[in-house]
Amino acid sequence: MFVKGHSLIVTRGWQRDFRKYMKKGENVPCWFIHNNGTGLIDGVLGDYVLSDLFTTTSYGELIVSRDNEQKESDAIKFIKKRSVNPPQIEVQNVKIACKVASRFAHTIMTSTALNKANISQEVVFEVELPKTAFITNFSMEIEGKTYVGEVKEKEKAKKQYEAAVSSGQTAGLVKASGRRMEKFSVSVNIAANSSVTFTLTYEELLQRQLGKYELIIRVKPKQLVQHFEIVADVYEPQGIAFLDAYGTFITNELLPLVEKTVTDKKAHVSFSPTLDQQRKCSDCDGTQIDGDFFINYDVKHAEDLGDIQIVNGYFVHFFAPDNLQRLPKNVVFVIDTSGSMSGAKMQQTREALLTILSDLPVEDYFALVAFSSGVVTWRPSLQKATEENVKEAKAFVQTLSANGWTNMNDAVLRAVDLLNVAKEQNTLPENSTSIILLLTDGDPTSGERNPDKIHENVRNANRGNITIFCLGFGYDVKFGFLEVMAKQNNGLARRIYEASDAVVQLQGFYNEISNVLLADVNFHYPDNAVNSVTGRQFNQLFNGAEIVVAGRLNDIEMNDFPIEVSAQSVDNKYVVKGQASAQDWNVIFPEQEYIFGDFTERLWAYLTIQNLLDKKDKGSPEEKQNATAKALELSLKYNFVTPLTSMVVTKPKDEEKQEDKLIADKLTEDERRADAQVGIPAPISRPATSHRTYTSPSVNWVDSDPHFIIEFPDQNDAFCFNIDDTPGTIFNLITDPLTGIMVNGQTIGDKKIDPEKTISTYFGRFGIIHAKFGIRLVVTTQDILVSEKGKQAKLFWSENTAIKGPNMDLHVTKDRSLTVTLRNSMKFVIILHKVWNKHPYHQDYLGFYTLDSHLFSERVHGLLGQFFHGVTFEVSDVFQGEDPDKPDAYMFVKGHNLTVTRGWQKDFRKDVKKGENVPCWFIHNNGTGIIDGVIGDYIVSGLFKTT
Repeated sequence: MFVKGHSLIVTRGWQRDFRKYMKKGENVPCWFIHNNGTGLIDGVLGDYVLSDLFTTTSYGELIVSRDNEQKESDAIKFIKKRSVNPPQIEVQNVKIACKVASRFAHTIMTSTALNKANISQEVVFEVELPKTAFITNFSMEIEGKTYVGEVKEKEKAKKQYEAAVSSGQTAGLVKASGRRMEKFSVSVNIAANSSVTFTLTYEELLQRQLGKYELIIRVKPKQLVQHFEIVADVYEPQGIAFLDAYGTFITNELLPLVEKTVTDKKAHVSFSPTLDQQRKCSDCDGTQIDGDFFINYDVKHAEDLGDIQIVNGYFVHFFAPDNLQRLPKNVVFVIDTSGSMSGAKMQQTREALLTILSDLPVEDYFALVAFSSGVVTWRPSLQKATEENVKEAKAFVQTLSANGWTNMNDAVLRAVDLLNVAKEQNTLPENSTSIILLLTDGDPTSGERNPDKIHENVRNANRGNITIFCLGFGYDVKFGFLEVMAKQNNGLARRIYEASDAVVQLQGFYNEISNVLLADVNFHYPDNAVNSVTGRQFNQLFNGAEIVVAGRLNDIEMNDFPIEVSAQSVDNKYVVKGQASAQDWNVIFPEQEYIFGDFTERLWAYLTIQNLLDKKDKGSPEEKQNATAKALELSLKYNFVTPLTSMVVTKPKDEEKQEDKLIADKLTEDERRADAQVGIPAPISRPATSHRTYTSPSVNWVDSDPHFIIEFPDQNDAFCFNIDDTPGTIFNLITDPLTGIMVNGQTIGDKKIDPEKTISTYFGRFGIIHAKFGIRLVVTTQDILVSEKGKQAKLFWSENTAIKGPNMDLHVTKDRSLTVTLRNSMKFVIILHKVWNKHPYHQDYLGFYTLDSHLFSERVHGLLGQFFHGVTFEVSDVFQGEDPDKPDAYMFVKGHNLTVTRGWQKDFRKDVKKGENVPCWFIHNNGTGIIDGVIGDYIVSGLFKTT
């Protein structure tokens, strides 16, 4: 057991709980810590020995007083009591320093913590940083020595990471923790009366949205800090139009501490509250520094060509012309109305659509496509946004209700067809731009379900003419699938979080893309002057946004070259020309040195990597491979932690311990999970956590809707996951090529769909084969068909039956269960769930339970089979989840870091009607991360097929 910085040998046992049964008590399994709890309790047992029943000796004082107002009896009050815990970690310093040069932000977070205890303690450093940022450096300074992180290829670093975790060593990981931020967390064991200084550096290009740039700093120290400081310097050679700084936690008392100095091209912001100013109240230890600190600003934009900056052989071109008329747009709203959208999601979608429709300019054209199992179009063609049409469209939106499956393929193709036909028939305004806005909360479960095929279908139908934006509603949406669709069609994807402000999120995103100033924007630079340009073509320029292009000069001494920008505007062709000229930065900012060197080169590398990561989802396999290889090369060269790289930090090494490896790892959107807890930019002492690693054999079953449970009886623990698919889908549960055993299961649905409820599926048929014995079983809710070497028999659930054969024993318990025992092999139980035959929705279904699974070969696989020989997974850091009754935790399994939720599922072997609750860790999103591959890999074409 690893706890409180100690590695202990513990013993599994039990103790008695006498609350329910005073005489006999109740066994409670537990891990027994030897030697008077040494290692688990703070200090030693002697620290808790007192000299008297009513004193606390040296650990504190107890003041006793008589309550004179108590009339019935005297009362003893505990007025003050000091903790018996040793001194905790003292945070001595937290400094967040930001430098922004031409929108490129360089942030350094530094934190120093002192272990004041007389024993070693674990110190945790957690910060949250924007998802668009790349970590560029991390270091720890301990006892005068500095340990610096090294960026490596992710696959090469993965083995080091897994080795560290499996041996109980600590690890740092970047993961999602909110809408716009992700968390970096790392811990280290610090000796008594020693300190550690953590330093994290990250860089990002600030994006202009709705007329401003926003720098966000999350500050959540959760405790008072001796020296706390935020300082930011902004340098903009174009000139600063406005700048504002504020915090979500800034009260009227703290407001004067936010100091701003703004000149023409420079701004300085600082916030440094004293220890007393941080307090929630004058006599308490809680801090009010808890939230986000924002710096919003804009620059003075040139009306025509934009701003071009040349520094040390690299150029960057900022293009955001003002005072342009918006283009008319043609927009098709594609709305998911499947069953999973029922309730708040559907209501919020309707509300957002009603507001968006009200704001459509009259010169725009629009259409509405709703989809579930089928596709419904409001009108057969796009309509002008007249008052009457908008009114009728709103009436249609009010009728939208959630039911059925998710036929995303046909819906998007319908939207593309509407726009293509309108363009061919010349019914749309000249010089208009076309957009599809897709909103969905699920994976494709009806019609075409293969993600790659859907991408291909949409790409071929669109031919690059229409920009597709994808909004993923909720946490379970297959966001990576939507992200690729958007990128392949020149758009972007955004996650809409399930919360009370979902309507605001929907409207906010639409506001970003609703006003197009230019379409088909092209940047022309002379080939003999520049190379490695990040991107030259853009579908649209939105009002309040900015296009940024960077590149390298062929001649580092080059000081100027011609530039041309062409686009489609409301008045036909838009063309501007000009000359790029190098600026002398020493003249612009004579008294400032740039702390991150040649920022234009790093900005170019940042943009290039982002573009290459987008390209790896487009083009031919060779083009994708080349884009990935180039992005990896640049990530390593410039020390960026990207989705292709990881950061390895070697902890201090002593004579007795091996080196510990700590890794910062940036996840992709599909790997991200929202954390219920938020990080803090300061060290803290680690709270008690549940930290267990299991590898023992399991008991596996699947039952109900359908819930897969992998139970570890020896540890009294389990994990579970659900699968969602259309009725009639056949899944491979077990395949063992060496023993010749295969089990497939086919799902059924309810008799009819309740539009107010989520669609449920169950297993209604199982097919079992033992090839070596020539055995074949078909088990349905009506009967059991047995075939052995050509001989057939049919058994019925309505009567008790027992059959013993040379290779197989069958035992039917009337209307309850079928037990199958295969010689020298598997034993399993199939449970029959009988439902009232007049039930309006539900029907009979089956559950499948495996026993003696250790007899399978090492090659056994399938949704259940892959877990027969155990699985190594580690659960740690239990914290409060969205449901107060179901805590969340982190699970490391099969190289993945997942956020899991504590819940329970039913085991019906003993009680078919009520079942028995089995606590388990629930893995979200169809078991992603715990199963090999994805759920689609286990779908087969027949009850006795393997493919």
